[in-house]
Parts: sequence; C-alpha cells; structure tokens
Amino acid sequence: MPVDPYIVLLLATVGLAALVPARDTAADAVSGASTAAIAFLFFLYGARLSTREAMDGLRHWRLHVTVLICTFVVFPLLGLAARGLVPVLLTHSLYTGLLFLTLVPSTIQSSIAFTSIARGNVPAAICAGSFSSLAGIVVTPLLAAGLLGDSGGGFSVDSLVKIVLQLLVPFMAGQVLRRWIGGFVARHKKVLGLVDRGSILLVVYSAFSEGMVRGIWHQVSLARLAGLLGVEAVLLAVMLALTWYGARALGFGREDRIAIQFAGSKKSLASGLPMASVLFGAQASLAVLPLMLFHQMQLMVCAVIARRRARDGDAQPPSDRPSAPTRKPTPTPR
Repeated sequence: MPVDPYIVLLLATVGLAALVPARDTAADAVSGASTAAIAFLFFLYGARLSTREAMDGLRHWRLHVTVLICTFVVFPLLGLAARGLVPVLLTHSLYTGLLFLTLVPSTIQSSIAFTSIARGNVPAAICAGSFSSLAGIVVTPLLAAGLLGDSGGGFSVDSLVKIVLQLLVPFMAGQVLRRWIGGFVARHKKVLGLVDRGSILLVVYSAFSEGMVRGIWHQVSLARLAGLLGVEAVLLAVMLALTWYGARALGFGREDRIAIQFAGSKKSLASGLPMASVLFGAQASLAVLPLMLFHQMQLMVCAVIARRRARDGDAQPPSDRPSAPTRKPTPTPR
C-alpha cells in the first residue's frame, strides 16, 4: 500500500511549524507569501484545465452527474450526519474540519491513475475530475457558507471577497490566458508541479504556525485523533460501497462503475488546503487535518481496490464476457 511522499513532506512541514512557528513580522511575511501562493495555484489550475475537453465529455452526462451528486450531495449529507458524534468522538473543531472535507471537490490525477490501473473508463474519469474541479471553485465556498456558518474562522462578506479575489479571479484569468500560455504550462508540467506542491507546503506552514502561536493544538488529544481516523475510515468505506453498488443499480457497465467509484469517493488535497486557508484563517490548521488524513487513507485503500478490480477483470468467467456472434449454418443444397 503506497505512502504518498507528499504526505511525508506535509507532516514534516507541520513538524517545522510546531518547532519553529512564524511569529510577528515573519508571520506577516509568511501570510502574505501564502496568499500570493494560493492565487498563483488557482491561476495554474485555470491554465491547465481544458474546458473544451471537459465539455466534450458531456455526452456521458449521466456518469458525470452521478459523480457530482456523490461529491457535493451525498458526501455533505454524511458529514452532517456525523454531527451526532460531537462531543463523544470528535471535538467541535475536528467536526468542522470533517464537514469541510466532505465539501471539497474530487481529485483528478489519482482518480485517473486508479481508474487506469483497474481498467476502467479513463476518459470518463478525466472528465468527471475536471467537472468536479470546475464546480468546486464555486460550489465548495457556497456549501461552506450554508453548512459551516460561523464555525471555524467564520464565513462573512469579507470571506466571500477573499474567495473571489484569491480563488475565482485567478482561476478565470488562467482560463482566459490558457490560449496563449497553455502550451508553456504543458511543456513545463513537472517544474510547475513542484511549484504547486511548494506553494501548498507554504500554505500549510502558515496555517499551522498560526495555530501553534494561538495554542489551538492543545484542543486535540491522541484519543480524539484516533476517533477522527475511525470516523474517516467509515466515511470512506460507505462512499466506496455507495459508488460501486449504486452505480450498478443505475445500470452502468463495469468500466463506468470503476470511474464512478474512484472519482466519486475521493477528495482533493490540492484544492482543499488553499480553500481552507481562505475560509478558516487562524483555525485552518485544525480544519485541514481531517483532509490530510483522509487523503492518505484514500490513496492506500484505493490502491488495493484498483489492483483487485484489475485481477477481477482478468478472472471473469467466460459467461460474463461478450461472446462472438454466431453464424447461422449455411443450408445444404439438395
């Protein structure tokens, strides 16, 4: 089962923030750099995302609507249901982070990778992830406004302005300029990918530094973390089962069900971390913790499922495979 090296870097960044948090003038500088990094991240998202390719997938609209419903309806409903676990298993702050996790859009890269390993419908996974990312720019903040209310850092007119300026405006600028810079972005994908990840590490350092200075981490115990992991394991298991068996009940074929399962059961760390920084401010360190844990969990579990799906595809009995058309015997002339 894979351990994402990037999660190791994120945890190392959290450790650095715990040992050497940014304070006073340094904190202001880090916060400003983090704000610029978030805007640049979403500019790159806009420059990379081909809306034309995403629109080409509209012919498979039932699959994409199913993934969107799983991501932005079923997930949040399960998040709201987890409210009953406060304060038995979760603190209010951890629950807020868990609820925010359920509002984040789906992934693109890992959904495609696991769908490919499992021999599913890869083009559908690409389109589904793209649709989810596009919708998440608008839907996630709106859901956060309606469901989180004043939880965490609060959602106000100021928060809405920040979301528009830091997320939506850079994203739209990237979409507009994609015609001229799309080729450059594609050619330098690896280098810009490092910039992406470095920017997110800066966002995490800024959020966790502020959390350390404010003493937020004193609110979390090992027992609460264990409870959070247990709740997230149940959440992932429920979504994996719903996306697989629900897609079968809706009449989707095996390849489409694989795409629905992997695109509809996962959440994007790359989109969620910057959004949390904008939405929660000083409370962002606790808000992103459930998402970080869920990200690693989904990678490990989905890697196992993808390989099993691939083996199941090879081991299908002949009766489950499409048979060659039979020919009618040619009548013998008398």
